[in-house]
Amino acid sequence: MALSGHARDGIPPRSQVFRPGRRFVRAVIRAAATCLLLMLLAGCAVKPHPQAKQLFNGSDLSGWKGLVGNPVTRAKMTPGELAEAQVAADASMREHWSAEDGVLVFDGKGDNLVTERDFEDFELWVDWKIEPRGDSGIYLRGTPQVQIWDNKIGSGGLYNNKRSVKKPLVVADRSVGEWNNFHILMEGEIVTVWLNGQLVVDGVKLENYWDRSIPIFPSGPIELQNHGNSLYFRNIWIRER
Repeated sequence: MALSGHARDGIPPRSQVFRPGRRFVRAVIRAAATCLLLMLLAGCAVKPHPQAKQLFNGSDLSGWKGLVGNPVTRAKMTPGELAEAQVAADASMREHWSAEDGVLVFDGKGDNLVTERDFEDFELWVDWKIEPRGDSGIYLRGTPQVQIWDNKIGSGGLYNNKRSVKKPLVVADRSVGEWNNFHILMEGEIVTVWLNGQLVVDGVKLENYWDRSIPIFPSGPIELQNHGNSLYFRNIWIRER
């Protein structure tokens, strides 16, 4: 339907100018505030880099395997011993880890979940959630760990460091039962961690927990740590550098 009046010097006539009333403005402000609150409560994931690839497809455990020992003990095993141990570890994985509605769920029993692939330098994005008295961590190149949950100092610190900094810079955790997001950058031995968008570890060396006489291994898997409690992960992405 055409509007009455004619434009003059590019200015629309009064009948074409929209002047929102106070009720409309208040309604828009309330709607915007509600949307922002819902986003914060939902713990929206930080969007990964466009070149990042999924480590968890949301449907099954493809790309993951059960944990066999640690990098040092695995290196001492024969191929036959390793293969036999892997079969048992995978059976345990299938019993205690599962994909449910796009979420990677651990029932509190069994052992760590490990990527089938090894990685060198990378960026990692992962959402995680714990229950009361929960505890976990992210192993980088098979080495512990970026800490999940420490009610005194916060999550994200390099918990197993002895000489280098181990505590996070700030407490950036959301409440127990809410989703949190890690963005982890690993370059050589150096690790930087953001938790829920806040910098909590700023370029700190991750020590080799398995053999402190040598630097961290140049490559290794990503591990999600078992700590005897239920755990939830989703939106796991990695970008190799």
